[in-house]
Amino acid sequence: MKSLTYTTASFLITILLWQFAIWTGDYEPALFPSPLDVAAAFGEICGDGTLVAGISSSLFRFLIGYIISVVAGIALGLLLGSINILFRLANPLIQMIRPIAPVAWMPFIVLMIGIGDAPAIVIIFLAGFFPVLLTTARGVHTVDDTYLKVAANYGMSRWKTVFRIVLPAIFPQIAGSLHIALGSAWIFLVSGEMVGTQSGLGYMIIDARNNLRIDILLSTMIVIGAIGFCLDYLIGKFEKRVLAHYGIH
Repeated sequence: MKSLTYTTASFLITILLWQFAIWTGDYEPALFPSPLDVAAAFGEICGDGTLVAGISSSLFRFLIGYIISVVAGIALGLLLGSINILFRLANPLIQMIRPIAPVAWMPFIVLMIGIGDAPAIVIIFLAGFFPVLLTTARGVHTVDDTYLKVAANYGMSRWKTVFRIVLPAIFPQIAGSLHIALGSAWIFLVSGEMVGTQSGLGYMIIDARNNLRIDILLSTMIVIGAIGFCLDYLIGKFEKRVLAHYGIH
């Protein structure tokens, strides 16, 4: 309840400061619309179905790309972390590719698979994959050897040890990377949609800019932030449920 109060207060203060800037500054409404103008634009894109269609397209691409990146990142991270020679071979290449912004791959992606949903999904995958992969692989190396020795004494196979001992032990670290990957993937989803699609929230921003509808642009940006906030909240709930399942509080 206290958290909700602080969240509400934070948003109200921001809106008041925004409106105060409108009152005290000499800004063109077309370039810096007021909160009421942005609210009216929000009602406009809600009423004509543009916003619902944009959110649906963006969430469709995001969920596919993000889920694949998380599953692939955890699976490959467990593999690389469990087999040290593979990690030593792969790590230099991963460290070289990781700093490259996902949107830098867009020309190659479009040339290889064309336009549409696929390029945005690949961009989301690249944005979310590396944080999860590296956190998982490095987390495996932090597991206490005592647990591994006990598992070996009980005759557990390597992969049974990975899924029953290692994965629960490092999940708190993986959970942190899920938040990072989500934020990165959601940011680059919008960037990807600005370049390679004709729908979605990113495309709505470009379309609003081209039509000089800054009120619609700002309302879309607020929606993007609100959805990102809600997605992070849901990941937090998922994290708590998994930790409770593993008996970690």
